[in-house]
Amino acid sequence: MKYIAFDILESFMTKCLEKSGIPHDDAAIVADVLITADKLGIDSHGINRLKPIYIDRIGDGILNPQTKIDVIKQFGATAVLDANNGMGHVVSKKAMKMAIDMAKTAGIGMVAVRNSSHYGIAGYYGLMAEKENMIGITGTNARPSIAPTFGVENMLGTNPLTFVMPTDEDFPFFLDCATSVSQRGKFEYYEKHGKQLPEGWVINRDGKTMTDPQEVLKALVAGEAALTPLGGIGEDGGGYKGYGYATVVEILSAALQGGQFLKALTGIQDGKKIPYRLGHFFIAVNIEAFTEIDAFKQSTGEILRDLRNSDHMPGQDKIFTAGEKEHLTFLERSKHGVPVPPALIDEMKDLVKRFDLKEFDKYFA
Repeated sequence: MKYIAFDILESFMTKCLEKSGIPHDDAAIVADVLITADKLGIDSHGINRLKPIYIDRIGDGILNPQTKIDVIKQFGATAVLDANNGMGHVVSKKAMKMAIDMAKTAGIGMVAVRNSSHYGIAGYYGLMAEKENMIGITGTNARPSIAPTFGVENMLGTNPLTFVMPTDEDFPFFLDCATSVSQRGKFEYYEKHGKQLPEGWVINRDGKTMTDPQEVLKALVAGEAALTPLGGIGEDGGGYKGYGYATVVEILSAALQGGQFLKALTGIQDGKKIPYRLGHFFIAVNIEAFTEIDAFKQSTGEILRDLRNSDHMPGQDKIFTAGEKEHLTFLERSKHGVPVPPALIDEMKDLVKRFDLKEFDKYFA
């Protein structure tokens, strides 16, 4: 395992994206989203995604490196944008900025996006609002992965529903997670690390669990496997709740702005690769439209501290709140860099050669 500094990885990703045809300012936005994931320990959505999700898709002609953004509709504190199959990060940063600006005057702002692509970690856009002393909420649909409760067919995407809120602590409340038990990016991460998946994360057409990440990734593409929703298989563990929330995200990411949904998001048509045409939504809530910001931060901080200080289970010496582990990871990685496994190092070496970025040879040697 190599440890590489934030600035090196961010610079490398920016240059690779530029070499792929993305304008410098847009490439910098994409790289910033990716390095933020790595900084916080969300390794499934950092540099791990650089080649397969962005560079390869640009090469396949299904992702437009030039992001043309059209404002389809604007009414009061709402808007609808069309990304024209461009970079999801670029249109999403614009969308959340619009929502924040609306919230400054209206108290709340919401922007929906259609015909977009993978936008990285959802929490990045929530953090944009949090830095403005607002609550940030976002979600996105994705290619079909989750089976509905009692089903075995992959119908819904992993569909994260994300909230970020300011506190009086050194880190915000940061809840960024899929509405499935796990998600495809983590399977890719497990595969690169040679690890097996826990039982219950993925089911095949017979409703039986699968644990080999390589087999799972192939089966998902072939439609022969599906992820389980939060709560797991069936209803006993509350799987219907995750299924329900995934459906909420699907509706807000598609029906609200006239976008694509469910099986229309496979990225395949007549056996050929096509753009994914994803949808997103972004909400910014101006806290000072409700209460004093300092009072909100203090109350939120007290809620989180009370939770962490509550009685522990036997054998457990710590309770975490959402965002705490990410903050601790950030502090650790600020000192030592991002851990990059051998398989991913090899992938980066190939990109160094492909794009003639010899100045990065020494970091991936």
